[in-house]
Amino acid sequence: MPSNAVALATFLCLFLLPTLSICIRTAPGRMTTVNSGRNEFTKLGPFMEAPEYRNGKECVSSPLNRENFVSSSSLVHIAMTIDSEYLRGSIAAVHSVLRHASCPENVFFHFIAAEFDSASPRVLSQLVRSTFPSLSFKVYIFREDTVINLISSSIRQALENPLNYARNYLGDILDRSVDRVIYLDSDVIVVDDIKKLWNTVLSGTRVIGAPEYCHANFTQYFTSNFWSDPVLPGRISGRKACYFNTGVMVMDMVRWREGSYREKLEKWMVLQKKMRIYDLGSLPPFLLVFGGDVEAIDHRWNQHGLGGDNVRGSCRSLHPGPVSLLHWSGKGKPWVRLDEKRACPLDHLWEPYDLYKHKIERVKDQAMFWFASLSELADD
Repeated sequence: MPSNAVALATFLCLFLLPTLSICIRTAPGRMTTVNSGRNEFTKLGPFMEAPEYRNGKECVSSPLNRENFVSSSSLVHIAMTIDSEYLRGSIAAVHSVLRHASCPENVFFHFIAAEFDSASPRVLSQLVRSTFPSLSFKVYIFREDTVINLISSSIRQALENPLNYARNYLGDILDRSVDRVIYLDSDVIVVDDIKKLWNTVLSGTRVIGAPEYCHANFTQYFTSNFWSDPVLPGRISGRKACYFNTGVMVMDMVRWREGSYREKLEKWMVLQKKMRIYDLGSLPPFLLVFGGDVEAIDHRWNQHGLGGDNVRGSCRSLHPGPVSLLHWSGKGKPWVRLDEKRACPLDHLWEPYDLYKHKIERVKDQAMFWFASLSELADD
């Protein structure tokens, strides 16, 4: 075999194929399958079982089982939505959190599932369990009729999904013993220890913390109906309101419930139905209620906008500075672009956390292609 072919073969053996065995568990019989409700997974596809992530010696053990939890200062609570459309993103997000957590066994996930999703909450729960056998989590059912009559049309149809509004109802959905939670969108990956974000101090009476972007034009998120009204602009005047993305938030659920913040958000949604004061889904009510009173978190915890805008979903680059969390907010999602072979450069940072089986087969096919090419070189 020519020397250049030997070098390429060595590279593939050392770097490509070991990745398949180290990052993805492929032991016989360990692939995610669900016998009951199998038809519900025809479009979801099987997921590989994630590696087992264990606590280090420095971690304080938490007395919990896999599906129930106790109040413990050592636990990190994370709330996420989960549905058939964004399932692949949710699985990758969970995988990334566990992979980089200093105490992965102390992370408890609260998954919010839509009542009428094409994949039932029961089946989604089974899929999560078989993908992450030792994960501590609970699946909650979100009744879509709670919010359906409050949702107005948006600039992108996906933003009208009732599950996008589940964050508004966390105070009602989650168990009362959960007094603090990190909310994460399903199109993120975490590349740092989630405990660092959890340790954010919400000073004074602040209810939420999030990275703020005060250079953004805050006024663009509201229509002329809002700004021309004789009363509405006064509701936020005097506040140094900055834009923030609701896909990453640290939330004090005790203060949330005591302050009736769900009702405050709903009041703006009711007004929106009457006079169209914004165009962008579930975000503007949060800006109106919390703008100017958000605990500022380092920008590294939400490198957002990687999915491009809400119309074209074009490629974006990272903001300057360090990165702890990447967020594909916008129209373009990495798993879609990768499958369609039109991936943006940053989409490849998401790919190592993808546990979708068809992705693994695609990588194997690529390896086989290279080895076939090497054989042809050897025969020449």
